[in-house]
Amino acid sequence: MSQLLEKAREYEQNNVKNIPNAQRPVFHFSVPSGWLNDPNGFSDFKEEHHLFFQYNPYSTHWDSMHWGHAKSTDFIKWEYLPTALAPDKEYDNAGVFSGSALEDGEKQILLYTGVKEELLENGEKQIRQTQCLAIGDGINYEKFPANPVITDKHLPAGSSKEDFRDPKIWKEGDRYYAVIGSRSPDGSGQILLFFSDNLTDWQFGNILDKCENKLGKMWECPDFFHLNNYSVLMVSPQDMLAEGLTFHNGNNALFLIGDYQKETFQFTRKHVQNIDYGLDFYAPQTMLTGDGRRIMTAWMQSWDTYLCPEDYLWYGMMICPRELSIKNGTVYQTPIHELTQYYKNKVSYSNLPIKKETQLKGIEGRIIDLQITLKSGDYRKFKIKLASNQQFYSEIIYNREEGILTFDRSHSGYRRDIVSTRSMIVEEENNAFHMRILMDRYSVEIFVNYGKQVMTSLIYTPQSATGITFESIGEALMDITKYNIEV
Repeated sequence: MSQLLEKAREYEQNNVKNIPNAQRPVFHFSVPSGWLNDPNGFSDFKEEHHLFFQYNPYSTHWDSMHWGHAKSTDFIKWEYLPTALAPDKEYDNAGVFSGSALEDGEKQILLYTGVKEELLENGEKQIRQTQCLAIGDGINYEKFPANPVITDKHLPAGSSKEDFRDPKIWKEGDRYYAVIGSRSPDGSGQILLFFSDNLTDWQFGNILDKCENKLGKMWECPDFFHLNNYSVLMVSPQDMLAEGLTFHNGNNALFLIGDYQKETFQFTRKHVQNIDYGLDFYAPQTMLTGDGRRIMTAWMQSWDTYLCPEDYLWYGMMICPRELSIKNGTVYQTPIHELTQYYKNKVSYSNLPIKKETQLKGIEGRIIDLQITLKSGDYRKFKIKLASNQQFYSEIIYNREEGILTFDRSHSGYRRDIVSTRSMIVEEENNAFHMRILMDRYSVEIFVNYGKQVMTSLIYTPQSATGITFESIGEALMDITKYNIEV
C-alpha cells in the first residue's frame, strides 16, 4: 500500500467519527469525510452492491481526486469501506478520475482515468488523461503494472489527449467493452467505443455519437446500456446553452435513445431526453442487478453552486438510486423499490378539496415520501410549501394554465446569490397530475407522472423547518399519502 493511500485511509477512519449521524441524510448516500462528486464503479460484486466515488477526504472542496468506496445490500443502508485508490503513480499523479467496475470471476476490475501533469522544458504544463486498470478483492486493489492500458495511441486522429476520460466497462461473452468521453478535433464532445479480449490489449471500435457543438461541449461520464428494445447512451455534457425549459445553462445529463448494431459498433440516435430538470444533478451512472433491473445513481450537486455549511466536515451526496424503464421511447425513473421497506406512519387523505393555504394533520417532515394526485377541479395554479416555518420554505408551483412545474428554493435560508429556481414543461395524463416527492433533510426529488420527468434539488434549510402546506388558485381535488422513512 502506498503512503498516499495509507494516509487517506487513516484520515478517513479518524474523521468520520467526528461527523454526527443526525447531520447526515438518512436514506441517501453521503461522503464519509470531505468532498464527493461523480459516482464511480457502481456495480455488484459477490452479491453486494458497490459504489465508488470521486473523493477528496481532506476538505469539503474538490482537490486531489481519490476513489472512495462503500457497499450495500439494499441501496439504502451503506457501509463505508477504506479508500480504494489514491493518486500515487506517475501516470495518475494529478488524480484518479472517474471510471467503473466489473465483477470478473473472483476479482473486481476497476477501469479509471489516470491524470498526469508534467512541466515541460519550455515551462508549460502538460496534462494527459489515460485509462488504467486496478484489480482487487472488494477491499484492496493493485494497479496493473503495465498501466495505462488505453492511451492517446488508441484515439481517432485529432482527438484531444487532455480530455479523454470516464470509462464505463462491461462484458459480453468473452469480450470486454468500454465507452469513454473525448473531444473531437473541433473541440466538441464525442463518445468512443473500445473493445478487448483480455483487458490489457484494447482496440478502438467506433465513435458512438458526437455532439458537433450542438449539445454542449465536452461529454463526460458516458454509459451505454439496453432497455427493452432500445439502446441508451447516457452522457453528461458540459457548457450547454439553455434551450427553452428543456435544457438549462451549464452542465446537463442526457439520455440519447436509439438503435445499435453490435457487429459494426454503430449507434443511431433517434431521441434526446433530459434526465433531470432540477438544480442539482450530474454524472449519472447505471448498473444491472442480478434480478435484471437497470439502476441509476448520480451526484446530487451542481458544479457552479457551492452550498456547504461552514461548520460541516463533509459535503456531497448521491440521489436515491432509481430504477429505469422505457415506455414508447421515453425513459422513466422511479425510486428504488427497496425504499418501501423503511416506510413508517402512513397518513392518507382522499378526494380532499384544496383552495386556501391548508396544513393537513400528519403531513409534515423532512424525511418522507409524499405522493400526490391532483384529480380534478377548476384550479389554475397549485402550490406546495416544503421545509416550512415562519421564516423559511421551498416551493413547488404547478401552473396548470401554462403547463409548467417550477421548484423554487429562494426562501430556503441560503444567503448567497445562487440559482434558486428551475422549471419544466409538464402534461396531465388522463386529466390527472401525479407527483411523488422524496425529502431527506437536504434534498427534494420530484417525480412527475410516475417517473416520466424528474427534478432534483438541494436545500440546506434548518432541520427545525418541517411544515408542509398546500394552496390552490381555484379549487383542486387531491389524493395524498405520506410515509415517514426510518432507516
